[in-house]
Amino acid sequence: QVQLVESGGGLVQAGGSLTLSCAASGDTRSSNFMGWFRQPTGKQRERVAIITASGDTDYADSVKGRFVISRDNARNTLYLQMNNLKPEDTGVYFCKDAIWIDGSLHDYWGRGTQVTVSS
Repeated sequence: QVQLVESGGGLVQAGGSLTLSCAASGDTRSSNFMGWFRQPTGKQRERVAIITASGDTDYADSVKGRFVISRDNARNTLYLQMNNLKPEDTGVYFCKDAIWIDGSLHDYWGRGTQVTVSS
């Protein structure tokens, strides 16, 4: 089993910055990729950024140039540095870990952390 716990959310003014963390515990040795997703109130969950086990990254167009995803494998921690935040970045941010188990990919999710950007 894998457990993911997000932290670092909060209330920030537009133009400000926040750094989210996701601490992973359990057997994460076969992680394929980790990522950050967000869900604005009343809307569907959307992918923000992912990072593969080899360090390749991919970002949603809406956050390119403003957000940076990184992972510290020694600490089993995923980060999301968010700069120049906009009100449309508001939502619950979730951490995901996709792990290979017996030849198939299993998704694990954290419970989320709220990010609110005021205008």
